[in-house]
Amino acid sequence: MKNLYTSICRALLVFLALFYSMLAVANTTTAVEVTDAIGRKVKVQLPVKRVVINFNFEEFTAVAGKENWSKVVGISRAPWEGWRPVIFKRYTQVIPNLQAMPDIGHSEDGTFSAEKIIALKPDVVFMAEWTFSALANARQQIEAAGIPVVVIDYNAQLLERHLASTRVIGKVMGTSPRAEELASMYEREYNKIITRIASLKPSTKKKVYVELGQAGPETVGNSYSGTMWGKIITLLGAENIADGKLKGPWGPLNQEAVVVDDPDLIFIAGSSWVNKPKAVKTGYEATLEQTRASLMPYAKRELWAGMKAVKNKNVHAIEHGLCRTLYDFVAMQYIAKQLYPEVFKDLDPELAFKTYHEKYLPVGYAGTWMASVQP
Repeated sequence: MKNLYTSICRALLVFLALFYSMLAVANTTTAVEVTDAIGRKVKVQLPVKRVVINFNFEEFTAVAGKENWSKVVGISRAPWEGWRPVIFKRYTQVIPNLQAMPDIGHSEDGTFSAEKIIALKPDVVFMAEWTFSALANARQQIEAAGIPVVVIDYNAQLLERHLASTRVIGKVMGTSPRAEELASMYEREYNKIITRIASLKPSTKKKVYVELGQAGPETVGNSYSGTMWGKIITLLGAENIADGKLKGPWGPLNQEAVVVDDPDLIFIAGSSWVNKPKAVKTGYEATLEQTRASLMPYAKRELWAGMKAVKNKNVHAIEHGLCRTLYDFVAMQYIAKQLYPEVFKDLDPELAFKTYHEKYLPVGYAGTWMASVQP
């Protein structure tokens, strides 16, 4: 009996030793140095268990996968729920913890809170470059608390930052193979367009006007120069008629100047904004008929009646949220195809966006994201 008791004790000790050894391994983290979108070397303890994100939520989802949202403990709600409520609502249906997600505030309305972030005890904060630059004191407070800040940047519209942002999200979240697949896909699609543009003769350059279609045709919305749609237009080798005419990177362009420049193509940026009944409707819940019906009043502006773009029915709606994202190559494809139909006749931007949804996003493709004023 004594020998049996001794054997049982020994077996129990071995079991406990193995159990605590496995527990120690499970709780072990390793300090790994990652390079963020702006070239900063940041040490993060991997694997991370608690994550805070202040922007680029759909990019995070594409790279990290829906499953990694279980590790997210705080977001800036205003740039998603406030700016894109229709999109936010769709994501709440597939991400269980999103609806009740704690809010860390937003940099543009003065509510961003380093104290709230520190209280959440995250292992890492993914921070957009524009927030990082604007709120130096807040991010210094966060870093002083021992919380690493990893900068991501799709707003600069630079290929290298798109790729670096995608790869660093994958590295931190343990999804590097998926991140590399996305980065390679984006670089391939981007270069496919840019290479063809580079081969065109300068005489093929067309004039383009872009306007934010938010308040209706009676109100002249923002145009863009050097950023957002303005940067895409220039990148595609077209002449952006807003260049040199705006006080800043965006703002309303004098309509007499638009008429004088007589653009070949007009793009009105729409979305699913709430409480904007006269806005151009695009996005998940917009039908093609709704998009065209909301775009038509812009095409019928009295001052525009004699312009080439209007006469040739080259007035287009495009989702405002398609620029400055990991899937902005879709917008590039659509605009490039309108500029140079023969050169880009093989591209199908709608199919490209559907495929992106199927492979990388947990929500299904639906609605109208880009369309001409009539077939």
